Amino acid sequence: MWISPAYAQDAAGGSAAIVMQLLPLILIFAVFYFLLIRPQQKKMKDHREMLGKLKRNDRVITGGGIVGTISKVRDDSDEIEVEIAPGTRVTVLRGTITSVLQPPAAANDPKPAVTKG
Repeated sequence: MWISPAYAQDAAGGSAAIVMQLLPLILIFAVFYFLLIRPQQKKMKDHREMLGKLKRNDRVITGGGIVGTISKVRDDSDEIEVEIAPGTRVTVLRGTITSVLQPPAAANDPKPAVTKG
């Protein structure tokens, strides 16, 4: 006999093989969730909170790179009036504001003491 007999695989090993084939896909999804999806959702949540807290005299940067000071906030609409130069006011959508600039700390503010320990 030149041809060796072929033996069929038993059914019990089939379910474990399926789990072993799906395990890398599950691990890849878990890595994508914790490294990409979850941080992006947190960033979007923080941005929505920042947009909700906008108030008059905040210095903001729009998506187009325009820096200005908020002169009027309309709570009933998505429009905000921003003064980009003395006497020049533009209306921008709330969603186009990318960040709020924090005022620089005053030079005379007491600095916290550094303790060595």
